[in-house]
Amino acid sequence: MKLAVTGKGGVGKTTIVAGLAKVLADRGRKVLVIDADPASNLALALGFPREQRLTPISEMKELIEERTEAKPGSMGSFFKLNPRVDDLPDKYSLEKDGIRLMVMGTVQKGGGGCVCPENVMVRTLVAHLLLGRGEVVILDMEAGVEHLGRATARAVDKLIVVVEPGQRSLEVAQKIRQLAGDIGLKNIGLVGNKIRGEGDREFLRQRMADLPFLGFIAYDPKIVEADLTGTPPYEHNPELQKSLGEIVDRLTT
Repeated sequence: MKLAVTGKGGVGKTTIVAGLAKVLADRGRKVLVIDADPASNLALALGFPREQRLTPISEMKELIEERTEAKPGSMGSFFKLNPRVDDLPDKYSLEKDGIRLMVMGTVQKGGGGCVCPENVMVRTLVAHLLLGRGEVVILDMEAGVEHLGRATARAVDKLIVVVEPGQRSLEVAQKIRQLAGDIGLKNIGLVGNKIRGEGDREFLRQRMADLPFLGFIAYDPKIVEADLTGTPPYEHNPELQKSLGEIVDRLTT
């Protein structure tokens, strides 16, 4: 199973990615989670100690130069467009409770689609993770689909767009849907987050009537408290895991 999770910043993508990974790992699946959101802190959400931090692949200058044969930051020079990346998931990752974590990072450069060594490295690695790995892969993405090209989009079993009750969240979701369509990614499902009651569910269903909802996650102060204390949101929160388990059931049937 290959999943990509996206949505407006602050909508709760990381909480849902961490929870889905936990449910799948508890069910005996090998799970590889990719932090591809520069604003995300997926390691904390998965319960990794603060002192265990991974340098994003996009910032590993020596590694990028070794594999692409060009210095990061260079443009207009010759470099390998298909650098070797198959050994990176095992070398540059952390593992805890059956969940392996990699931090991808993004290319902080004008023109997100730049042809530069860093971008080529990240895109090649994403392609390998989606096309060449056998376990469950969950991509925690920024608000967009920039990490996915046409080839890798076909490997994604589901693009999960997280939405919350609010116009800005829905506008971002529609933009993501448009971008996904541009690269041929049509298998899209929604998850409603921070739901306060049936009114919120109905609001989202009416505004996004042409896309299916995989499930809804209730607003819960425990999730906010977990973020403040730096603990996994699913810890001591069986209701959250029950809702996420139902989403996994829909994804696997």
